[in-house]
Amino acid sequence: MSGLVKNIRSLARSASYLRCFSTKSRIVPLKKLTIAAQPSFTNGPILAATQFRYYSPEVIKSKPTEAEIKDRVLKVVASYDKITADKLTLESHFINDLGLDSLDHVEVIMAIEDEFGFEIPDTDAERLLRPADIVRYVADKEDIYD
Repeated sequence: MSGLVKNIRSLARSASYLRCFSTKSRIVPLKKLTIAAQPSFTNGPILAATQFRYYSPEVIKSKPTEAEIKDRVLKVVASYDKITADKLTLESHFINDLGLDSLDHVEVIMAIEDEFGFEIPDTDAERLLRPADIVRYVADKEDIYD
């Protein structure tokens, strides 16, 4: 009997552990309880139960289209106070065309990180010198859904 209690406790811990990491909508069969017939339970039934957990489809967000990414990038860049909207295009160079310095460039990259919810490594940020580069970079990321 104590073995049964230990099995149930470990299964309960496993179920709560799995619940913490569920992010996508899917059906997950969890084997909850299995009691094999033992010599002391010769007439007892063999119990087996399976639980299906349905995750909400609202958790899954589709990957944004390139047009949505362009709009969001241009909105973030245009909201920066040192950039004039009439000079801003997707091909505008942050330093040469828009007159930003390296600190301004870092602030724009930080605003993009806040908008899309992921961190851009410094080595990648140094190569993102135009809004078009940022759009391409964000579109190539596989795990960006925000």
